[in-house]
Amino acid sequence: MTGLDRNQTPKTRPMAQKRTALVASLDIGTSKIACMIARLRPSPPNDALRGRSHAVELIGYSQIQSRGVKAGAVVDLAECEQAVRQAVALAERMAKVRVESVLLSVSGGRLQGQLVEAAADIRGGSVTSDDVTRVTSTGMRHATGEGRTVLHALPVGYTLDGVKGIRDPRGMVARQFGVDMNVVTADATVAKNLMLVVERCHLNVEAMAASPYVAGLSVLTDDEADLGAAVVEMGAGSTTIATYSAGRFVHASGFAVGGQHMTMDLARGVGACIADAERIKTLYGTVLTGGSDARELMSVPTAGDDERDAPQIVSRATIANIIRHRAEEIFEMVRDRLADSPFAAEPRARVVLSGGASQLTGTVELATRILNRPVRIGRPLGFGRLPNEAKSASFAVPAGLLVYPQYAHLEHVEPRHTRQLRTGTDGYFGRVGRWLREGF
Repeated sequence: MTGLDRNQTPKTRPMAQKRTALVASLDIGTSKIACMIARLRPSPPNDALRGRSHAVELIGYSQIQSRGVKAGAVVDLAECEQAVRQAVALAERMAKVRVESVLLSVSGGRLQGQLVEAAADIRGGSVTSDDVTRVTSTGMRHATGEGRTVLHALPVGYTLDGVKGIRDPRGMVARQFGVDMNVVTADATVAKNLMLVVERCHLNVEAMAASPYVAGLSVLTDDEADLGAAVVEMGAGSTTIATYSAGRFVHASGFAVGGQHMTMDLARGVGACIADAERIKTLYGTVLTGGSDARELMSVPTAGDDERDAPQIVSRATIANIIRHRAEEIFEMVRDRLADSPFAAEPRARVVLSGGASQLTGTVELATRILNRPVRIGRPLGFGRLPNEAKSASFAVPAGLLVYPQYAHLEHVEPRHTRQLRTGTDGYFGRVGRWLREGF
């Protein structure tokens, strides 16, 4: 990446308080691609969701099987492009609109949040907006390592002459001004290739956001964020975590183990093909075993091309044990990462699970035991006219992306740059050139 790129992904402009907007979200996951289109209409403040200035009215959505993605990263450009085109077209058909840009989630690329402190002397006696930008930019660059790109740079609190807890320092008098900020980064290559897929579909990337952060915007109440909470987004190829404290997003992390690993374990354990293992997990998957499970038997087709092979006879207990072992590993990894985050200092904080893998029977009970915290399943909150399918935890990320523009004003954006991360094919001439190559 060049110096002009500033190592920051595209950022959307803050929402105009009294204007209606059309917004499209795109969640390119390992097992599914979801697209949602909504109108954001100005609305009065909501007691449970104070940060939302607009009501979200869903007008179109789609969910299809993902292709060309592994652990949240693109591994086959052409396959992924075709799947994205299909998902967006289905949502557009339902909404009866054409979208030109999308908000895009990022779950791969080794998400990592870092709490950074930066400080500088005040030149004019009182803090100006330029001072805030200057110090925040310094902190953001300090946190961006080689080959990494910034997804979010969120000030958590400000300091004036060593006094912490300042909410808005502009106009206040001090000799030295400091900022504590949460800088969330991902591998730049992963972010670039996700953008490239979208641009090959002749769409602009309006903004990119970390999956667990936007899931939190979708599923957390204000009280939960104020008292402290961790959102654990359990995807197919990765598990990502966002930690909230005093109403602010303060940390992020993740690892490349998710629901698809349960499917692979099941396929190996019972000798089934991957498609059958996924179906068994979806229909009968549980991390709890009861007394009768060992006696309940089911027939599982054998993996292989020979239809004459006799099916396997497997007990429900065997299936549950295979799934539980992997689920325990995931929650133990979550526990270790939470112990290294600000969440460890929040004794009353709870854990909210989202993502498709969180919907297995018994997940809440298992997570409660391993994490030693109150746990619940998170579903999208405060959305008008959501169909039943989209009310589930698996839609927390695309639904949260629709909410995200209302929180854009909280983020630091490098000045004079609205689309900092470049793929080499964006911009008008890039799109025209690509259209000519594809058309002739």
